[in-house]
Amino acid sequence: MLKNGNYSQTGGSKVIIIVGPTAVGKTAFSMQLAEKLKNAEIISADSRQIYRFMDIGTAKPTPQERKRVTHHFIDIKYPDEYYSAGKFGQEAREVIKQLQTQGKRAIVVGGSGLYVRALVDGFFNKQIYDQSLKAKLKKEIEEKGLASLYERLQQVDPESAQRIHPNDGHRIVRALEVYELTGIPFSEFQKEATTKADFEPVFWGLTRERDELYRIIERRVDQMLSEGLVEEVMSLKARGYSENLNSMQTVGYKEVFDFLNGKISRQEMIRLIKQHSRNYAKRQLTWFRKDQRIQWIHLSENELFDHHIEKILEQIDEP
Repeated sequence: MLKNGNYSQTGGSKVIIIVGPTAVGKTAFSMQLAEKLKNAEIISADSRQIYRFMDIGTAKPTPQERKRVTHHFIDIKYPDEYYSAGKFGQEAREVIKQLQTQGKRAIVVGGSGLYVRALVDGFFNKQIYDQSLKAKLKKEIEEKGLASLYERLQQVDPESAQRIHPNDGHRIVRALEVYELTGIPFSEFQKEATTKADFEPVFWGLTRERDELYRIIERRVDQMLSEGLVEEVMSLKARGYSENLNSMQTVGYKEVFDFLNGKISRQEMIRLIKQHSRNYAKRQLTWFRKDQRIQWIHLSENELFDHHIEKILEQIDEP
């Protein structure tokens, strides 16, 4: 959950942050907003659009859209390269600072709650958790033994490893969980106070009626498949990218890998992508609804964005 707080306005203008679930319309909305502002660039807060060669399944803005409005943090890593929310938070703050010195406005757009939190608030230890990652680490203990995880901790966070007993599975898992989610050693969090960003964030969340959102999700999945999602995953396999990579643990990709490996039928693959996409949208909404700073915009199918965009422009022009 993002914490409430007061923000220094050092560095100038307010920063618009557009969040919401997958397929709600963030890309189209933010593109129209950026073009209305004329001097705006988009900071993508999406933990999957950072990867090259993963275009269709991540619903990346098209090359044409990126020509119309400059986007940052898209195609910055190969699928087998490590990147973290903590690293994004640091680097995105620098980009925003640069844009502000150029007299441009930054619009942060994305559905990755952890990325948005890292950018705006920094991290609060107790809030850095991921049940699926914790379960994965515990499974590793069963399969490879606790010594294997302790050895990894010694490599990524020797200071924590020195303080934690090699048989203390709970604390070893916790330290690795924090590191893998943020890219920052757990020991560092215990030394430094969290630093909030030196800009004023203005949060807007996009939402729709649940049934409508689910219909759009299902249409999007059909469109991704017709545009070549299966072929995209085949291309990733041909390039040597393993299905076990963190980047491939993404809705759409893992199901296609299972289909290509003969584990499920094509029909089951499609059903699962749609189901998992709906589940993901629900988790995103649960995350964002905990943040009291977000002002919600309720979109309707075939509705124009103009009225909502005018409302945002009025607010950011206020002193």
